[in-house]
Amino acid sequence: MQGSHHGGRVHYVAFPPRVAGLYRLRIEQLCLSDLYITGNHMVRIMQTAQERGSTWLAGAGVRPTKQRVALAALLVGDGKDRHVTAESLFASARAEGDTVSLATVYNTLRAFCDAGLMQEVTVDGAKSYFDTNTHDHPHFFWEDEDRLTDAPSDQLVISKLPEAPDGAEIASVDVVIRLRRTTSD
Repeated sequence: MQGSHHGGRVHYVAFPPRVAGLYRLRIEQLCLSDLYITGNHMVRIMQTAQERGSTWLAGAGVRPTKQRVALAALLVGDGKDRHVTAESLFASARAEGDTVSLATVYNTLRAFCDAGLMQEVTVDGAKSYFDTNTHDHPHFFWEDEDRLTDAPSDQLVISKLPEAPDGAEIASVDVVIRLRRTTSD
């Protein structure tokens, strides 16, 4: 059977009653779909990038304007994390045919950071990258490409930090590991 739900495609898959009764749960944000097990059926809802962007904004209480939804769709529409600059997001938006100014992109990225949807990573004190992965994790900065990627958290060990001066506390520790490609001989 097929039906529709919130503009997406819905697929029903029958489960034996014993299995369905054991697994009444909701699995969210798998690639471009949500899975639900209800009664004897698993329901899979395929979301568009726009729907995923709207859901992402709503989860943080951000008002979904047309431009915010368009930018959110570019950032999280495929369910993968992104590292973008305002300029690269602006170029992607223009390539998709969205009419948005660079100033709006900057303001929107700041609003997404303020809402906890993204984190800003500053490289060289001047260049800002915006990351949709808001969990604490280190980054690689590829100097030759001006590109930021996630570094494996499980391989990073910080054994001791200096004490904060009197009247201050450590708010966070950002780790950016600068890389450059080696030349082969």
